[in-house]
Amino acid sequence: MANKIFVNLPVKDLNRSVEFFTKLGFSFNAQFTDENATSMVISDDIYVMLLVEPFFKTFLPGKEISDAKKNTEVLICLSAESKEEVDQLVRLAVEAGGAAPMAKQDHGWMYSHGFEDLDGHLWEVAYMDTSAIPQNP
Repeated sequence: MANKIFVNLPVKDLNRSVEFFTKLGFSFNAQFTDENATSMVISDDIYVMLLVEPFFKTFLPGKEISDAKKNTEVLICLSAESKEEVDQLVRLAVEAGGAAPMAKQDHGWMYSHGFEDLDGHLWEVAYMDTSAIPQNP
């Protein structure tokens, strides 16, 4: 059975976040978009719900929202089709106002780099050449 995944992230300014992720090439499902939230499409089965903080809090009775600029609760990893695609997405994120706090890593069979979005959420982008994974003796 194929499942869908919906990652929910709090954001301070929904319009600013939509503008940021649009510059990275992502699209949004208008059916699930209003002044409180939007559904960012990663693939046919993966979505990121960007929720303004007051609305996000309605799902967390008695809990505070972590400040992603100071603390990390999750690292979201996206796959890429090539090393060039990894570099391009990070470059676009930085140009759109994000940051690249992590250094590129090239392990031969896996290449990754990442970015921090406007709210401090960490995104890793990775390309893997599974044919080049070292075999254990």
